[in-house]
Amino acid sequence: MIFIFDRLYRLLGSKYIYAYLLFEIVSALTITAGTVGLLTLYGDSSARDFGLVMAVAMGCTLIAVTIGVLKSKQAARPLTAWVREPRGGEAALEAWRTAVSLPRAFVLRTGWLPYVVAAIPTSLFATWIGGLPWWNFLILLAGASVAIGYAIVLHFFASELAARPVLKDISRHLPADFASPPLGASLRLKLLGALPLINIVTGVVVSALSVTDRASLTDLGLDVFVAVVIAFTISFELTLLLTKSILAPIDDLLEATGRVKAGDLSTRVPVLSGDELGQLAGSFNEMMSGLEERETLREAFGSYVDPAVAERVLEEGELLEGEEIEASVMFVDIRDFTAWAERASAREAVAYLNEFFDTVVPVLGEHGGHANKFIGDGLLGVFGAPERHRDHADRALAAACEIADRCEGRFDVGVGVNSGPVMVGSIGGGGRLEFTVIGDPVNVASRVEALTRETNDTVLITEATRCLLTGTDFAVEPRGEVPVKGKSEPIPVYAPKLPVERDRNLGGEALFSS
Repeated sequence: MIFIFDRLYRLLGSKYIYAYLLFEIVSALTITAGTVGLLTLYGDSSARDFGLVMAVAMGCTLIAVTIGVLKSKQAARPLTAWVREPRGGEAALEAWRTAVSLPRAFVLRTGWLPYVVAAIPTSLFATWIGGLPWWNFLILLAGASVAIGYAIVLHFFASELAARPVLKDISRHLPADFASPPLGASLRLKLLGALPLINIVTGVVVSALSVTDRASLTDLGLDVFVAVVIAFTISFELTLLLTKSILAPIDDLLEATGRVKAGDLSTRVPVLSGDELGQLAGSFNEMMSGLEERETLREAFGSYVDPAVAERVLEEGELLEGEEIEASVMFVDIRDFTAWAERASAREAVAYLNEFFDTVVPVLGEHGGHANKFIGDGLLGVFGAPERHRDHADRALAAACEIADRCEGRFDVGVGVNSGPVMVGSIGGGGRLEFTVIGDPVNVASRVEALTRETNDTVLITEATRCLLTGTDFAVEPRGEVPVKGKSEPIPVYAPKLPVERDRNLGGEALFSS
């Protein structure tokens, strides 16, 4: 049936609602005709009386359906408006909520109509025209109630199926993180309500088709009573078992998805059966294994690549195309490390470098920069790429001063900072790529770091960086113009006044030996 609804929706578009209303009318009249036909099996009635009862029943049913449609027209307005003009945003959300909740809302708002408008008048008319005792009216009403219950359940599930093609379209316009709120009828309610009713309807129909020529309306009343008793005793126990068998794995999945949403990717669900629900549980576990593996790779990726760069790669793909931007570049290096490393073991040297980088790298991140690459006993830090910062020079200088402060007494370092236009992007080949920064400002920053040994400063910045400073938190002292390898003219350099005065004659050997 879902295939039929889907084809009709694709074919009719905004007129699809009228095809569904026609289906509702035809199904209601068909159930009414079948009910009247079955009830006539419990007694003798003339063709004239049968025709009159059928006409009254059909007319009352048509009135009830019409009233129900009119009462639901207002509630369905957001959905019909969206079908005529599909769009996203709040309109899509409202249309989705309407489509999901409408079947249940229709039953709650109009479920009384078949009883009041159709069942009661028809039962009264049949009792009167057949000259039956007054209490036969109650038996006829009980039989009609079974048919109405069947019609309501049929309408509910048909409405849900009819709404699915529309919901598929609406879902394409919903936010990516949209989560279904608890609307409509729960699966538990559907099973506990529909299965007993199916048993009742089946029992009454089988009894009606098995009656003898001497059957009466009293037999109908007894058949309805027996069917109800069986449905809510023997059959109901089986219904409960079936419901638990279906819902238990679903409850496990709901609980598991809640834990996943909270960030627990180690979540798994037990595979309790070999049917479709068991396959679903197995697929969930397989999916979670893949997600956990990806998260492990993501974390490892973030350990080997700066988180800011990693996020850009994950968002934009593995290749970050080259572009020219203005940024500030910092070189940090441990002085006299090579001489010390010749006397130390490899384990000691690695431990020392890791301690140094553990001190420096977080400072870069705290100021909006990142460690672009590690170069032996030093590193290249970048501010303004890939994350753009207008105050990249201020951030670089603040980070340089904090690095000098944190390394005081622990590492003898030199820090050089320069600013200017650089090329940033993914560079590499043979399956390996590296986000890097290239350009003359990078080379100058490296040369300026080397100059700190000559000026006995911990931090030096260039004129280009000083001109880009926007804050007043740092004062700088000129160190004159110094020749830089690769530059035809000397460049002015400056040393910031650090929060802690350093002993410029402090040697690296003392630091290494400590």
